[in-house]
This record gives sequence, structure tokens and C-alpha cells, in this order.
Amino acid sequence: MTDASSAPTLDFDLFSADAMAAPDQYDDLVRETAPAVYLARHGVWAVGRHADVHAVFSDWETFSSASGTGFTNIRKQGNWRQPSLILENDPPEHGKYRRLLSRILSPAVLRKLKADFVATAESIVDAALDRGEVDLVADLAEAFPFAALPDAVGFRKENRRNLLIYSELNFNAMGEKNDLYRAALERATPILDWVVENCRRDAVAPDTLGSAIFDAVDTGEITEEEAGLLVRIFISAGMDTTINGIGFTLEALARHPEAWAQLRADPTRARAAFDEGLRYRAPSPYIGRTTTREVDIGGVRIGAEEKVILFLSAANRDPRQWSDPERFDIERKTSGHLAFGFGIHACVGQMMARLEADVLMSTIASKVARIELAGKPSYQRINWLRGLSSLPVRLERA
Repeated sequence: MTDASSAPTLDFDLFSADAMAAPDQYDDLVRETAPAVYLARHGVWAVGRHADVHAVFSDWETFSSASGTGFTNIRKQGNWRQPSLILENDPPEHGKYRRLLSRILSPAVLRKLKADFVATAESIVDAALDRGEVDLVADLAEAFPFAALPDAVGFRKENRRNLLIYSELNFNAMGEKNDLYRAALERATPILDWVVENCRRDAVAPDTLGSAIFDAVDTGEITEEEAGLLVRIFISAGMDTTINGIGFTLEALARHPEAWAQLRADPTRARAAFDEGLRYRAPSPYIGRTTTREVDIGGVRIGAEEKVILFLSAANRDPRQWSDPERFDIERKTSGHLAFGFGIHACVGQMMARLEADVLMSTIASKVARIELAGKPSYQRINWLRGLSSLPVRLERA
């Protein structure tokens, strides 16, 4: 274990109300203090510069995911759920599951899904326009992915809000086992068995992404238990992050009329706007790795079996990588942003997230002339996520 006494050190609670209320300030502090800093309050290392985060993502052999991608070393400590076959797994086992999901999420499959997504988006946007004043989160950013993704996976429609309770626990559990985690665990405990049961073969609708995962059981690629875990991973990892990414992007568009005018003039820029939104305010600001050997990051020595937390939001606003990084600009070349990670563990569902955002935001751009803020935003308090919980807006029909 590293003697951190001589290392660059910061001492604050990453999950305090103060830190969550000023996330950019703490991101900047971590990034600008040193290439790697020791967070004394939590006993972990933090890396926030784009080049260093990218390098860690590129070296899975030194920076392992198999010990967990949050604070907990799941190889040494108990965890509330089984490890993710994708996120918390290294080669060679990781490759089998990743190849399967990549095949199931092929471009041909996504093209087929798009027609259903467009119909869903049009219905949701039209209903919001009929009301005029709506909550940007509940009525747009959440409403669309909450319908589109579970439908695509083949998840039952009854009691679907349980998925958000489950996902909230998943992301709170990645951080410190604090009051946020304990409250989420208390809320989720009654529905944990429900989630497992609804990810089984007999619960998943036919001719869906979920049923395609279970088809791989019949060909001998995976086991029945592994198929259920993959369905759960799909839901828990892909719901909140997409909702929050869309929410932040729509908020930025509402606050930047020039960017909204650009998107209105050319709705095909929706995907580019979403990527800039992810760079500008990453909904999943952290991801963890565990060192397998002693390593040097920018002259800072870190020992083996140490937790290294990558500050993705800080890296995405690194002035060493981006010109004027605090500015939201949908014409920016965002290639290289790290909101979806990088390397072999990069988000396997990122094309699905981009498709969802593209369809919803291009539909909004085609049907809505103006988005006007009608109240103050409120924000989530979840250890491992950033997102809006509410933002009143007025919509003007085009």
C-alpha cells in the first residue's frame, strides 16, 4: 500500500451536500492539483486530467475493473449484488459477454428499433406541447427513455418505476456507504426480488433485446443465470445515465438560445448536441479501477491494490484538451470525450443511448419552437450520478 503522506492530498467529502452543490468546483480542484491526488477522507486516489484518464482506460491490465468500478473492492468485501459481467470483469471472460451484447445491439437492430422510438417520441412530445408548461425531466428526459429502453428489452410495463429505485441503489452503492446509500438500500430492499424475477426468460417479451440474450443460452454461449444478469445490467446501467444526459443537454439548450436555434435549423445535429451535452456535464462523473501493480501517474507513485477513481466530468472539461471547455457549443468536435469511457470497457450500450437521444431531441427540435425556463432546477443527490430531478419549462409549438 502506498504511503500517501508525501503525495498530493485533498481532504473533503466527495458526497457531501456542499460538494454535490458545486461539482465543477471540486472537479477543477482535483484536476488542477496534480495528475493524481489522494482523497484522504475516502482513502482512494483521484485522476482528473484528460490524458491521464485516457491512459488509465487504455491499460486494463494495470487498472483492473474486476475488483469493482466503485469504492468497494468486491474481491475483498461483500457487495449488495453480483458483479456485473461487463463492467466488473476483465479479459478473457469480459470479452465473451461484450461480444454477445455488441452483436445483439448491431446497427441493423438499432435501425429496426428507430421506427418504434420515433413513434414513442412523437407521442411524448405532442403530449407535452398540449400541456404547454411541463417538467423537462419527468415529461421529456425521463418519459422517453423510461418507455423506449424497457420496451426494447422486453420488460413488463407493470410497476416499471421500481427500475428507477433499483438503479438509484446501484449508483449510490458505488460510492461511500453513507446515508444516501442506506436510504436507497431501504427503499430498494422490498423490490430486489421483483427485479430478479422480471429479468427471467419467462418474464421477457419475445422478439426483443432481452429475448435475444436468452437465445444465447440455447446456443450454449452463456448460462440461464448469466442471461438474467445481462438483462439486469442492461436496465440498471442504461436508464439513469441516458435520462440524465438528455436532461442536462436539454437544459443547456434552453439556457443557450443560439445553440437551440442551431438545432432548430438543423435537427440532424441532435446527436452532436447530445455528445456536447455529455462532455459539458457528464451524468456519470466517476468510474473506479484497482491497480494490479505499483504504477506512476504523472510522477505520482501509487501502489498495488489501490482504488483509483477517474473523474470523467473533470477530464471532459480539461482546458489541456478542450478550448474554452466551460462553453456549451454544439458545433464543437467532441471526439475523445470520456462520458462513455474508453477502451475495452467503454459503454457497450452507448449507441443505444445516442439513438434514444437523437430521436427524442430531433423530434423536440422539429416540433418545439422555443423552450423557456419557468422555474429553478433541482438536482439529484446520488453518490455516483449527476442529474436534474426537476426543471419547469414552457414549450411553444412550432
